Parts: sequence; structure tokens; C-alpha cells
Amino acid sequence: MNKLIIDAVKENIFLMVINDNDTYSISYENSKTNYEKLIVLVNNFLNSKNINLKDISAIYLNIGPGSFAGIRNSISVIKAINLVMKIDYYCFSFEYFKEIKEIEYENIPSLCDKFNVKKNLINPIYIS
Repeated sequence: MNKLIIDAVKENIFLMVINDNDTYSISYENSKTNYEKLIVLVNNFLNSKNINLKDISAIYLNIGPGSFAGIRNSISVIKAINLVMKIDYYCFSFEYFKEIKEIEYENIPSLCDKFNVKKNLINPIYIS
């Protein structure tokens, strides 16, 4: 069971795949060009690890606070994936987990469970 984490709201676009045995991650420059090809970056990253999108069981998406363009584009990508592939997604904010001192991306799926983050629900937090 592979889980994909997408965080495009900060200085870099960060992707991570978590499976039973390993975690893989990569980051890309946070730029307009990369926002526009986010799905290509995701596919290239998965392919580099011999993982197919159909092998992803859940997607975890950081919804801010952060960059409007990063939030908008990453939401669009996961909504499209959900529509076509029927992969559930969980939209989280690090603000949901304030009581945790240090959060590692590997812990996002279990934190979403612990804090009852609803699946397929989007409430973005933009920085004005």
C-alpha cells in the first residue's frame, strides 16, 4: 500500500511516497513552470521508483497556509486523480497538528488518522 504526499505550498514542491518498507522523497524548485507541470513531476517521480499511479492507495495534500498558486494547482491535480483513478485524498495543514512539536512527513498519514482529517474534503488556507 503506497501513500503519496504532495506539499506545494512552501519554498519547494515536495513529494514523498511511503510504502511498507521504504520512503522516497524529492523536491523541486517552487516555480510557475513546475506548478503547471505538477502532474508530470508526480508521474516522473513515481516512475523513477517503479511505482505506478494505480499503486497509490491514498494521497495526502498540504493545503496551507502557503502559496495560492501551489495550493490551487495541487488541489486541481489531486481532484483530477481522484476523478479518474478513484484514489482518496486527505487535505491537511500543519496547523492541524499544532500540539505535535516536530512533524515529519512520514508521520502525516498516521497524524491524519489521529486528528480525524476527513477524506476528500478541501478547505485551503491561503496566505494573504
